Amino acid sequence: MSLQPHEIEALIRKALPNAQITVQGEDGVHFVAEVIDESFRGMNRVQQQRTVYAALKSKMDGANGELHALALTTKAPA
Repeated sequence: MSLQPHEIEALIRKALPNAQITVQGEDGVHFVAEVIDESFRGMNRVQQQRTVYAALKSKMDGANGELHALALTTKAPA
């Protein structure tokens, strides 16, 4: 079963409801995402990305995870 960008966006949105989220990907397993959220202010990049990955954990777990690759950019709003 392959994922669609809007499904990944919805999972992230559950954890970060006010975030600006952009997700792209055409093959169903490899995606590029940018997440901008005020809650990231004061966090380092690793902490920000852990927050996003936690929201996606159900789709990334183990060898059978549906999401195989995510190039992720995170930041607080300017």
